[in-house]
Amino acid sequence: MVSLLSHLLNGISLGSVYAIIALGYTMVYGIAKMLNFAHGDVIMIGAYITFSAVHMWNMPPVLAVVISMVVCTVLGVLIEGLAYKPLRQATSLAVLITAIGMSYLLQNIALLVWGPNPKSFPSVIGLPSISLLDGQLIIAAETIVTVLANIVIMIALTLFTNKTKMGKSMRGVSEDKGAAQLMGINVNLTISVTFAIGSALAAIAGVLLCSTYPVLMPTTGSMPGIKAFTAAVFGGIGSIPGAMLGGILLGVIEILGKAYVSTELSDAIVFGVLIIVLLVKPTGLLGKKVHEKV
Repeated sequence: MVSLLSHLLNGISLGSVYAIIALGYTMVYGIAKMLNFAHGDVIMIGAYITFSAVHMWNMPPVLAVVISMVVCTVLGVLIEGLAYKPLRQATSLAVLITAIGMSYLLQNIALLVWGPNPKSFPSVIGLPSISLLDGQLIIAAETIVTVLANIVIMIALTLFTNKTKMGKSMRGVSEDKGAAQLMGINVNLTISVTFAIGSALAAIAGVLLCSTYPVLMPTTGSMPGIKAFTAAVFGGIGSIPGAMLGGILLGVIEILGKAYVSTELSDAIVFGVLIIVLLVKPTGLLGKKVHEKV
């Protein structure tokens, strides 16, 4: 029973990281209708920035994370402006190929700057673990912080999109770019802000991921990025609560699959569950079917 609780907590923690990353995917797709497959590599850049700030520049961890968020925010805006903005009217295939190219570009930049050797990423969360059930269940501080961060971010994003002028602009652009522009909404600015928010979240996710799994290399963001995209589709891409639900379920399924089935087959189990869900409900768990007039 204790081991099951431990696995569930680890799954929720990992799923919370997936959820934070998935929020970036789901916002960009929901508003700009494009898949930013370079998002996973922004996670990696954010983790490297934090690593460098702490170990090379001797900065406090909190300041290092803030700097990482600022750098990733600027990076996200640059990626959108240089790579995606010229392709607004292009086909989905052209955008997809560009996103893959941008992903490899970021990986190779990291390779040139930080080298190919894996870095040991010590946790930036300097808090003690919590012991429960007479010491039988140990909850790491990273687990608690990751789950709390996920909840706070989801609530903040929901309030932002529902209550602020920019959030309402995002919802308007998501519904109909042309109509939003006629109503005076700056579509380009709205999409840039969306990329900025998603990239800032990627920096947080990178730090949380590497604090729990302390190995950092240029390909660190690739598989978590793919799984987070899977989580976004699982929960219903375009839905903020769906990204959170999909991420947590995916993390729990992955950890339980590793613990009780097979470490080698855990990824196959994750993607197999996704296929089953999409066969039953193609829009994802919380996704809504969109009717288009023709």
